[in-house]
Amino acid sequence: MEIESGSYQNAKKESWRTVLTLAYQSLGVVYGDLSISPLYVYKSTFAEDIHHSESNEEIFGVLSFIFWTITLVPLLKYVFIVLRADDNGEGGTFALYSLLCRHARVNSLPSCQLADEQLIEYKTDSIGSSSMPQSGFAASLKSTLEKHGVLQKILLVLALIGTCMVIGDGVLTPAISVFSAVSGVELSMSKEHHKYIELPAACVILIGLFALQHYGTHRVGFLFAPVILLWLMCISAIGVYNIFHWNPHVYQALSPYYMYKFLKKTQSRGWMSLGGILLCITGSEAMFADLGHFSQLSIKIAFTSLVYPSLILAYMGQAAYLSQHHIIESEYNIGFYVSVPERLRWPVLVIAILAAVVGSQAIITGTFSIIKQCSALGCFPKVKIVHTSSKIHGQIYIPEINWILMVLCLAVTIGFRDTKRLGNASGLAVITVMLVTTCLMSLVIVLCWHKSVIFAIVFVVFFGTIESLYFSASLIKFLEGAWVPIALAFCFLLAMCTWHYGTLKRYEYDVQNKVSVNWLLSLSQTLGIARVRGLGLIHTELVSGVPAIFSHFVTNLPAFHQVLVFLCVKSVPVPHVRPQERFLVGRIGPKEFRIYRCIVRFGYRDVHKDDFEFEGDLVCSIAEFIRTEAETAATAAETNGEDDDRMSVVGTCSTYMQGIEDHYESDIDDPDKPGTSEIRSPKPKKKSKSKVKKRVRFVVPETPKIEKETRQELMELTEAREGGVAYIMGNAYMKAKPGSGLLKRLAINIGYEFLRRNTRGPRNMLTSPHASTLEVGMIYNV
Repeated sequence: MEIESGSYQNAKKESWRTVLTLAYQSLGVVYGDLSISPLYVYKSTFAEDIHHSESNEEIFGVLSFIFWTITLVPLLKYVFIVLRADDNGEGGTFALYSLLCRHARVNSLPSCQLADEQLIEYKTDSIGSSSMPQSGFAASLKSTLEKHGVLQKILLVLALIGTCMVIGDGVLTPAISVFSAVSGVELSMSKEHHKYIELPAACVILIGLFALQHYGTHRVGFLFAPVILLWLMCISAIGVYNIFHWNPHVYQALSPYYMYKFLKKTQSRGWMSLGGILLCITGSEAMFADLGHFSQLSIKIAFTSLVYPSLILAYMGQAAYLSQHHIIESEYNIGFYVSVPERLRWPVLVIAILAAVVGSQAIITGTFSIIKQCSALGCFPKVKIVHTSSKIHGQIYIPEINWILMVLCLAVTIGFRDTKRLGNASGLAVITVMLVTTCLMSLVIVLCWHKSVIFAIVFVVFFGTIESLYFSASLIKFLEGAWVPIALAFCFLLAMCTWHYGTLKRYEYDVQNKVSVNWLLSLSQTLGIARVRGLGLIHTELVSGVPAIFSHFVTNLPAFHQVLVFLCVKSVPVPHVRPQERFLVGRIGPKEFRIYRCIVRFGYRDVHKDDFEFEGDLVCSIAEFIRTEAETAATAAETNGEDDDRMSVVGTCSTYMQGIEDHYESDIDDPDKPGTSEIRSPKPKKKSKSKVKKRVRFVVPETPKIEKETRQELMELTEAREGGVAYIMGNAYMKAKPGSGLLKRLAINIGYEFLRRNTRGPRNMLTSPHASTLEVGMIYNV
């Protein structure tokens, strides 16, 4: 199954009906986390550092901070600025990093080629034009980044820190959301009894949430938007009621003057309480991270017309209620549910739990997506990725990560058992991601948008100051829960950096030890190599030359297939590669050797096909290369021992209407079908999915333009495919060279090898069939 890059973006046409539909759907995916923050913001803020007094200076000051924080960060920063920094419609930390990789050439992928820069999406800028002259500072900044490898590594580590904090948020958000929603039972029973209900109920909901992930959300996804819409209407209606019933003048607290009065009275205690106020913007990053599923206009409309006013009314309503209730009978009465009218508490409790589940689902899916991006760009070990929906883009499930998240989420829920420490942990994770986004955005403004450096400095100073203030307030709570996201981020960052380092060292070994094409062409004379029937796919990460793993194989087993393809499946720093640009195909040696090189390019958000469809597209691309090479009389020069063989861009089967095409066999015999070596002109025909077997033959067009030699080559390719396809893959064991430093030995011998043995190999990445796969073991001394 493959969702091509253009299939879902057609839904982004500028029609108001489509935009409003996307805006409605975004409520359940984008705003679930942000919408449920009123459950725990006031409770976390007043947990310890400040207390609610009869003067109301504390509650009004907190309301003023909440209002301006939501206005400046989600509204001004994300809606009006950051959303415009999309990478061909995609958003998130890696989208910003991808933009910088292309504009400053700081790509961390070792297999990049000049041909990759010719991709349509590689050259597309969302804002500005690459032809615009850059300022002197922008040019010098670009040159500095390209020259200094240390700065490139710092930039990569910065993006990885943001990614790790997103994963940490995927652990903490479900915990605090579900726990806060369930805490509504505390008003219906004594404090001694509700603690025996609260924790078990939260754990049961969390276990059920993670256990149902493998079914995908498309079956119940249609309920997400209605749940969040009902929740927003509920909290805004309760807020309006509390404002008019308890304190109609609460709007005066929106003045920034109340922030000054708050800090003047509370001083250092007020600064420490900012970690709780910070929770009002949890989930803001989702507006940018989930941009690829919707459009900028739809996300802006949903936030400005519904989410923003609903949240402001909800916080104002809670403040209005608390301003008239100064007698705090117990510490938990400062929370959300105390401001809900007593008759509505149980219905609101049910809606809150449903909204918390939806918000948790959104961050879990987002965690899966960002791990997939990291894996595609070589910064995370290979994991099994299951696409739970063939129609909805981006709905994936990663079993290993799902169970790790569940265990960690249950651990922090059981370990903390209160919203105060959970809030401290979640707040630090959220604000770190925002700081990383601010830093990367300042570079994007200069290098990608070609704006004045003054604008970038104003952006990073203004928003960086606000976020640094919240970051310091969260970091001061290190021993009170804030250590959790730091510990989680450190563990994931260590694994990512170790894997990336090992991947680079492995690629360097392959480059240094690749054998020449001359050696390959002389094999039949020196070793008596036999050519056996069938198609051999040699998986390699090299984009040129013959990998050492193949020389190791052929010297021990002197035989290979009649048609040999050196296959490189690689990722490029763009979100999607269009079908017509998917394959790069070339020859190795003269025509009669029947040896080809095929480079398959995927974007970091592309969906890989299964083995059968991928195999068919691969053979089709080679056949189309042979046909077009003959038709245009632009035959590539024979390499005769040169490693840099010429490559041609070839699309998938769906991108060309003539030439070699798939011909599916049905259950009913058809006397008009071509045999194994039969040639005929292709005829348009619908494929019946109910009658298709997993066997394909290729129809060669009968046209005088195809020479006899070319026709024979196509016939041999067809016969090789029908004779069977074998996947030959390397299974390399890496060891640090004798005399290497301690850090390198720890990273390669222990860290990388542990991750390699306990994660998916290249066979799982290509989803190659077990029966057709041959793994060749080899020791790499790096």
